[in-house]
Amino acid sequence: MSHLGTNIVVSTLINHNSDTPNPLICYLRTAIHTNEVRHPFLVILSALIAPGITSCDLFEAHPYDTNVSGDKHITAENIALIESQTEGRTEIRFAMISDTQRWYDETQDVVDVINSRGDIDFVVHGGDQSDFGLTDEFTMQRDILQKLDMPFVVALGNHDCLGTGLVTYNTVYGDENFAFTAGNVRFIVVNTNGLDLDFPDNVPDFDFIANELDNLSADIEKTVFVMHAKPYSDQFPDRCEEFEQWVNAFPNTQFCIYGHNHTLTFDDIFGDGIIYYQCPNIAKRYYLVFTIHNDGYDYEVETF
Repeated sequence: MSHLGTNIVVSTLINHNSDTPNPLICYLRTAIHTNEVRHPFLVILSALIAPGITSCDLFEAHPYDTNVSGDKHITAENIALIESQTEGRTEIRFAMISDTQRWYDETQDVVDVINSRGDIDFVVHGGDQSDFGLTDEFTMQRDILQKLDMPFVVALGNHDCLGTGLVTYNTVYGDENFAFTAGNVRFIVVNTNGLDLDFPDNVPDFDFIANELDNLSADIEKTVFVMHAKPYSDQFPDRCEEFEQWVNAFPNTQFCIYGHNHTLTFDDIFGDGIIYYQCPNIAKRYYLVFTIHNDGYDYEVETF
């Protein structure tokens, strides 16, 4: 544990009023009881917590449980809406937001702004809805995004992988690798969060990408790739050239979009003419708008 973390814990406990339940105390007891926290400092601290504080019974849900309340597996439903509402079209317009963790008010604000436009077909979230992979973080963000007047999809972020976050993401949304069609454009959404998943062989999942290419409809004329972390980032440092080959194998790839680093950037990473656009975190109060049409695409940076 860092000195900062230790100071926060000590300060919280020192200032605790024993007549009211303290979620931190309750969490420490639960975590140590379930062997999820073994740091010597926390073990000693737990032993010092007054045994007379029994109000932990009010803290019913463990923050890393995966008992999701409300709507589940919503990606499939939203994809069905996107595909039905854009079928046969040669021009689509979508908004992108990313890294909304902790910033619930700003997320609500951008939802209101996007709704007020009246010209957005769907919204892409670039990942990191959660900061610590907590179930409540996912459900609170989901509930805000469901106030959008249009369908939305959410990529998996690296913070979303912490704790039991991946399981919760799969429950709330669905598979972390998925694809959908908007008009004549195929969107390929891939998990690139290798670092926080201990670099498994299937991140990114090239078998998934290959299967998408093998089964691509003849009606698809253009492609967009969506991910949370770009190639050569801390999350995605290896097999980047192989990824570039797959991106270029799809018909007329327009661009790639991602989040992760909380800044507004765009660059031609591989020098192949395909631009990678990074959407900043929502605290910067930016969102991106892309319009894909017969002559290519337009890119806008919007503030709110």
